[in-house]
Amino acid sequence: MADGDDRQATFGSDGSLETDTTPDATGENDFGEEKAANETDGGYSRYVVSSLLQKAVRRSDEEVAAWAAWELARSGYAWNLWDRLNLYVVEDLRAGSDVALTIERYEELATERWEPAEWKGRLCAIHAALAAARAQSTREGPNADEYFRAVADVGAEARERGEEPAHDFPVGDLEPGGEFDAIFDGHTGEGSKLGRGTRFFKTRGARVGPEGEGEHSARWQRLAMLLDDERDYDAAELDRAVEPVDPDDPWHEPEQIGDEADKNDADGSDRNDTDEADRDDADESDQNDADDSRGSLSDFSS
Repeated sequence: MADGDDRQATFGSDGSLETDTTPDATGENDFGEEKAANETDGGYSRYVVSSLLQKAVRRSDEEVAAWAAWELARSGYAWNLWDRLNLYVVEDLRAGSDVALTIERYEELATERWEPAEWKGRLCAIHAALAAARAQSTREGPNADEYFRAVADVGAEARERGEEPAHDFPVGDLEPGGEFDAIFDGHTGEGSKLGRGTRFFKTRGARVGPEGEGEHSARWQRLAMLLDDERDYDAAELDRAVEPVDPDDPWHEPEQIGDEADKNDADGSDRNDTDEADRDDADESDQNDADDSRGSLSDFSS
């Protein structure tokens, strides 16, 4: 079976080397005529049919997409078909679509379990094309790539002229204290120099949103913080750790959360005495759960 990496070279009628046509794609077309290079069984150019397949996927035309996939598969161009379908997943479909795994599975069945040009292989081709055509189409990936590349070029040209670029990346200069200050935790050199350790990460860097943590995840996070042997978190920090980010301003973080300004997290030895009132402010159920967990841990260690 031929694939994109195992194409055998053949020679055309004029003696020129043909590298795109495999032995599977030779023979006669539907009309009893010897197929020309890159010709499908129906007498079409495989390049045209391949382009038709992509445009059909992009425009969600299921019938045309199914036919184009069938035509390429039956004509010995399965390697071309599966190569293009996998490209469409990243070029023409919305990010996160599970159709990528679906197409991968159909390709595996068509090329490893069965013969790609035979009946079962053709069914896989049709199903994969239909799955792609039914998925949500978008050009967001290529559009983003083209835009970011253009901004990079404009910025480089402006820098060469000693000017400020007319367009910039959406993140600016990425410096501590800026809009994206939360990224500079202990996982970065800048964050380490600022003494930003676990406390900073828990209350800023690990926050999710805007949906927020699920019920179980939020409870586990709070309990893990309450059970921390090296740090005391006050109620404000516990709440902030599981608070979803603002969908309209996802990067905003307050300069100070609770009493963290009085707590040193740089060397991991910041278990300072916390005001009893702050501890009482913590969610009572969390505290009870934490006490139960401590008891359970003692039982296991005894």
